[in-house]
Amino acid sequence: MKFENTLAFAQSLDEKDALKSYRSRFHFPKLEGKQVIYFVGNSLGLQPDNAQDYVNEIMMDWRNLGVEGHFYAEKPWWDYHERFSEKLSKVVGAKPSEVSVMNTLTVNLHLLMTSFYRPTSKRFKIICEEKAFPSDQYMLASQVRFHGYDPKEVIVALKKREGEYNFRTEDILNTIETVGDEAALLLIGGVNYYTGQVFDMKTITAAAKTKGMFVGWDLAHAVGNIKLQLHDWNVDFAAWCSYKYMNSGPGSASGYFVNERYHGLSDIPRFEGWWGHNKKERFLMAPEFVPEPDANAWQISNAPVLSMAPYLASLEIFDEVGMETLIEKRDLIVSYLEFVLNAIGNEIEGDFEVITPAERGTQLSVFLHGYGKKVFHYLMENGVYVDWREPNVIRLAPVPLYCSFEDVYRFGEVLKKALEN
Repeated sequence: MKFENTLAFAQSLDEKDALKSYRSRFHFPKLEGKQVIYFVGNSLGLQPDNAQDYVNEIMMDWRNLGVEGHFYAEKPWWDYHERFSEKLSKVVGAKPSEVSVMNTLTVNLHLLMTSFYRPTSKRFKIICEEKAFPSDQYMLASQVRFHGYDPKEVIVALKKREGEYNFRTEDILNTIETVGDEAALLLIGGVNYYTGQVFDMKTITAAAKTKGMFVGWDLAHAVGNIKLQLHDWNVDFAAWCSYKYMNSGPGSASGYFVNERYHGLSDIPRFEGWWGHNKKERFLMAPEFVPEPDANAWQISNAPVLSMAPYLASLEIFDEVGMETLIEKRDLIVSYLEFVLNAIGNEIEGDFEVITPAERGTQLSVFLHGYGKKVFHYLMENGVYVDWREPNVIRLAPVPLYCSFEDVYRFGEVLKKALEN
């Protein structure tokens, strides 16, 4: 398709957009009475219009039923988490029995590490990406220290080549080969939060598995954004937050995946609680833990239904749309954003560059050479919500569910004024 950096062209794309009706199903912030251009769904997704109804439903059940809401609410609380399995499995490419929802992301990674980081005198190293999201860095280092090791000796950080912004798959595979049977675990973010690079998860997982290590993925920036096939890729475990592309609200419940090969095991290392106990016997209050036969065995406490409600509301929308349709628009709108950025750069000789590679999802990261943070502040003050990352990067995420091509064009006009000023 031949793009044009004009309002008429952007509006023509919107007219043909199969997802255009979904824009009205999300609540946009307003600045001085005008709806903002919202390109930060990779940080916090917008509120779906049905989210409050789902929360209110629980509040009313609590008001009217009290404790009986656990069993007699319209959506009983005691098995609320089970409502996610079918729909969420389609988003992440898993069997319904392999996914569920609980806690928050870093908590779930810690809990899953209990099962999948089992260091021995021979296998004790962890392969991760250099400058991973800070929470992952803290989590990994603390896990290593908990097991009595020095993170400097145990954590092997994948490196980018000098002068390059992104990781090369061949370098990752070489590291896997080099570390070999000293590695107990490979744990990487499926999409790099800083550049938006999508890792070749299938290839990397296969290479790590041939070396006998467990493989996990932090999918915070991947779920609801890119095509995933966790089961077919033979991934051992994964976890993700739900408040970015999944639009579940700030700090809401985390999703997780545990490959079915680990289901039904009573001897797997795991921190256990009564919500992971066999559902049929849970309220018999037996002293011995009997795990659920699926990923729900990793549940610990009562389902946080108020936190889960917006997530379930958003999943209804994802189930309507389907990932294939969402990805088709994603590719087009991100390509148009890149075209507009290049057009502006050529027009005013702007000193900036897109550092996101071709292997990408919804996000483009733009390195602003010499401009500093003033451009970011100008955009925000003029109704364009974007994300700033040190030292000099603006992250842009035109989420296909609710962003329009006209948003992209109008962003370009504001950016041009910011650079000129």
